[in-house]
Amino acid sequence: MKFVIQRVRNASCTVDDRVTGEIRQGFLVLIGISDTDTTEIADKMIKKLIGLRIFEDANGKTNLSLHDVNGSLLLISQFTLYADCKKGNRPSFIHAGRPEPANRLYEYIIEQCRMQISVVERGVFGADMKISLLNDGPFTIILDSAEIC
Repeated sequence: MKFVIQRVRNASCTVDDRVTGEIRQGFLVLIGISDTDTTEIADKMIKKLIGLRIFEDANGKTNLSLHDVNGSLLLISQFTLYADCKKGNRPSFIHAGRPEPANRLYEYIIEQCRMQISVVERGVFGADMKISLLNDGPFTIILDSAEIC
């Protein structure tokens, strides 16, 4: 499982000219899921995500978490995080999770995050999404379950 986490001032997801999710200060999280991922892996990734202290405190140090700043989440499924570009110029996506189990895990992640964060917005699994954001920093972190689980 891979999370690309961007600290944002605001972010939104639009599908077919309809906003499906919109947040103010918080994290825009691009989520890549493979066939080997499980709810146990998702739980560890969520714990790390929610606990990240990358918002500035009164002294300008990155010491504050989502809870500390009453931040929000915008969770977007993105199978292209598993692009394999080793051969040729056209990426292969054989390491990305099959749609049905990946969607179940994406929904699980949303559900678990909503139990801990007051505002959790989302994209539409498998849709052509247009993502807008104002990156704050910029501050971007990549979490890979192969490295933290």
